[in-house]
Amino acid sequence: MAKSMKLAGLKSVENAHDESVWTATWVPATGSRPPLLLTGSLDETVKVWRPDELDLLRTNTGHCLGVVSVAAHPSGVIAASAALDSFVRVFDVDTNATIATLESPPSEVWQMQFDPKGTTLAVAGGGSASIKLWDTATWRLVATLSIPRPEGSKPSEKSGSKKFVLSVAWSPDGRRLACGSMDGTISVFDVARAKFLRHLEGHYMPVRSLVFSPEHDSRKLYSASDDGHVHIHDVEGKAIIGAMSGHTGWVLSVDVSPDGEAIATGSSDKTVRLWDFKMRAAIQVMSNHTDQVWAVAFRPGGRGDRLASVSDDKSISLYHCS
Repeated sequence: MAKSMKLAGLKSVENAHDESVWTATWVPATGSRPPLLLTGSLDETVKVWRPDELDLLRTNTGHCLGVVSVAAHPSGVIAASAALDSFVRVFDVDTNATIATLESPPSEVWQMQFDPKGTTLAVAGGGSASIKLWDTATWRLVATLSIPRPEGSKPSEKSGSKKFVLSVAWSPDGRRLACGSMDGTISVFDVARAKFLRHLEGHYMPVRSLVFSPEHDSRKLYSASDDGHVHIHDVEGKAIIGAMSGHTGWVLSVDVSPDGEAIATGSSDKTVRLWDFKMRAAIQVMSNHTDQVWAVAFRPGGRGDRLASVSDDKSISLYHCS
C-alpha cells in the first residue's frame, strides 16, 4: 500500500492581512518565476506572496469591499479577484495592471474559476442562482447557466434565495461545470451546450467549496458543506460514492492534491484536516489557526508538495506535504 501523505508546518505569517483572510489560490509558475500564492481579505486587498518564505511581493488594492474569491489563469500570467462590491478585477500578476473589470448586475459574485484551457472564467452568481461565463479573450459575458427552479414551485415563491450560488468547479476536461448552493444542492452543467444536466443531492446546508479530482477523465467531485461533511460524487451517475466526516463545525473549503491521492479541508472548527481518500478518514489534524479556516489550497503541478491555509485569524499557514 502506498504511504499516506503527511503535512508538516513550514511557515506561518500572523497578521498577513488587517482583517479576516477569506480566500487563497496558487498562481502557476511561468518561465520567469516560481508559483506564487494569492490571498484575498475582508480588508479589501489582494496580496501576492512568494513561497516558501511567504515574503510579501505586493499588495493590490482596487476593491471597495471585502475580497471573497481569487482565481488564477492556468498560464500563471493573469488572475482575478471578486469582492462584495460585485466587481471582478482581472489583473496582470507580475505588474498588477488591471486588464478588465467585470460586472453583471444585479448579481453578487462569489467563487470563480478559470477553465483548464484558460478560455473562460466561471463566476458563481450568488442571488441570481446562476453561473456567469466570461470569455477571456474579449472579457465579454458569453453565457449565463441558470439553476432550474424546483419542480412545482411557482415563480412567486422565494426559492431563489435557497439556490444562492456560492461555489463553482470545472471538470479537468472543461466539459462540465458544477456549482454549490445555499440549500445544499449541487448542480451540474454541460458547458458546450449550456445545458443543465442534474442535481446532486446529499447535503442539507450550504456547499461552500467544490473540487474535481485531477485525473483528466475524472467524474469524481468533492464537496464541502456547512453540515460538517465532505461528500464524494460521481457527477455522471448522480451517486454519492463516499462521505467523510470528522470536523466539528462547518467545512468551508476542500482541495485535492495534484496526484488525486489526498484531500485537505478547512473548517469553522479552526482545523485543517488531511484525508486519505481510500481510507475515507482524516489521517492528520492541523491546529495552526485560532479561528475559522476559510480556504485550503494545494500548490498545483508536480508533487503538489505545498498546502496553504488562510483564516479569520488574519494568518496564512504553509505546510510541506510529503
